[in-house]
Amino acid sequence: MLQRLHLKKVEPFPFAFSLPSGTMVQKGSDKMPEVDAIRAQLFALQDKEYQVFHSRLMPTLPPETVIGVRVPLLRKLAKQLTDTPEAEVFLQELPHFYYEENALHAFLLESVRDFGTALAATERFLPYVDNWAVCDSFSPKVFAQHKPELLTAIRRWLGSDQVYTVRYGIGMLMRYYLDDAFSPEYLAWAAAVHSEEYYVNMMRAWYFATALAKQWDAAIPYLEKKKLSDWVHKKTIQKAVESYRITKEQKEYLRTLKKMVY
Repeated sequence: MLQRLHLKKVEPFPFAFSLPSGTMVQKGSDKMPEVDAIRAQLFALQDKEYQVFHSRLMPTLPPETVIGVRVPLLRKLAKQLTDTPEAEVFLQELPHFYYEENALHAFLLESVRDFGTALAATERFLPYVDNWAVCDSFSPKVFAQHKPELLTAIRRWLGSDQVYTVRYGIGMLMRYYLDDAFSPEYLAWAAAVHSEEYYVNMMRAWYFATALAKQWDAAIPYLEKKKLSDWVHKKTIQKAVESYRITKEQKEYLRTLKKMVY
């Protein structure tokens, strides 16, 4: 459960205005007026043309679960809600129905200041993450200050049977452990993940392509010795060749390694 913080009085949201005529807000609950109020705020920010566009980018989600709120507005609303009683109730109410509710939940977690609280809240949330957009969009800021402690959780996430929990774990390795905190063993952790899931393998390829840009000498043997599946091997090379952080000479060499899988 989230740590109870000193709660300030909530002023009316700057986004508050009447909903368009005919707008339907599903899954309402008289028992959770705070959740319904936040949902109403999300519908007030709806852009119907964006809803159509964004739904197509998330094929794992039914279009009716996407309201159509642009990410900058979601982040602005999250900032407004941070440390309020409404946010505390909202964060305890899982599962959510709409994509934007999950995204808002993710953005609210980023501002949790205590590492233990942020980690517990993230682990509670991850089983409900059902798309790449939410999965890749958040990391509590406090994680950056506790990299050694976070590794235990990352190992646990990599061993999960939940697609987006595994993807999140690989994403955290990519975000925090390819620079000063890098260790070659983390490459082995990512390589040891075996999955047929597209969204897991795409993140594995993204991770190794980024590793080639930042830790070439440690990462290149995974391609030279063909330690990755054929699909991840080829996708890693494709993404690396497209990267501006990879030199021309490195790209030429990577293209020779792509032939190894044919």
